[in-house]
Amino acid sequence: MSNEKISIRFFNDREVRAVWDEQNTKWWFSVLDIVAVLTDQNDYTKTRNYWKYLKAKLKKENSELVSGTTHLKLLASDGKRYLTDMLDYQGIIALGKEFPSKKANRIIEWFTYSDESIDGKSKTKAYALFESSFVNSIEIGTTNGLQQIHAYLFGGLYDFAGQIRQKNISKGGFQFAVSHFLGDTLKQIEAMPETSFDEIVNKYVEMNIAHPFMEGNGRSARIWLDLILKKRLIKCVDWSKISKRDYMNAMMLSPTKSSVLKKLLKNALTSKINDREMFMKGIDYSYYYEEND
Repeated sequence: MSNEKISIRFFNDREVRAVWDEQNTKWWFSVLDIVAVLTDQNDYTKTRNYWKYLKAKLKKENSELVSGTTHLKLLASDGKRYLTDMLDYQGIIALGKEFPSKKANRIIEWFTYSDESIDGKSKTKAYALFESSFVNSIEIGTTNGLQQIHAYLFGGLYDFAGQIRQKNISKGGFQFAVSHFLGDTLKQIEAMPETSFDEIVNKYVEMNIAHPFMEGNGRSARIWLDLILKKRLIKCVDWSKISKRDYMNAMMLSPTKSSVLKKLLKNALTSKINDREMFMKGIDYSYYYEEND
């Protein structure tokens, strides 16, 4: 079994750890992480004690939920790995039903999110990008490089994958670059320097304002940004250190006040540019930013 941890952004920026079981081709999720979300509890000891109580109760009721639990070693906050109770997809659904609340219903909805959706398929492609030879052929810091990323993530899912939009678009009342002038705008952005952290973020901000695709701009541009940082500064962003609220707020302010975004990204920089877990976690967080609350 592959013990690569995948961090999944959840409610209130909580993290749920998961391990991929190659042999049985399924995910195992940390029960304690799920219980912490369901009970809105930050205290590890209280969460563990509650699960012990609930597990004993379910065992007495001969619940199949308990017998379906497995134990895997997961990395904890102290840097060590500990045996942790894990449940698969069906087990998590069953666990959620033990908590009659709106939050439990939302969790069940989240776990029934289909991997066959466009986002689900695109996310799978994004995971695969790390281990593909294609990632090494992507042009760094160019419009074409961003188009290559977009085409890889959304090829076969959108008929406009990798294609610069021909229509005007807006979001939350903000009008992105006018399509008629988009070609010239992208050439100007491409010519922007990227020799320092500030210059790279300035380029990223301008590309976000341009928003060259009809859909999938944020997910593509964050990979584009990381590839520039990796090449120029031998750094990348640990997106798990940036909450959805903080990121979205910083991006909204960035056209007129980029200092907020720069501070946020700078505090999350890491030199783990070749770390598979860092990349996978980053993809999870990146796609979480795009989810509608």
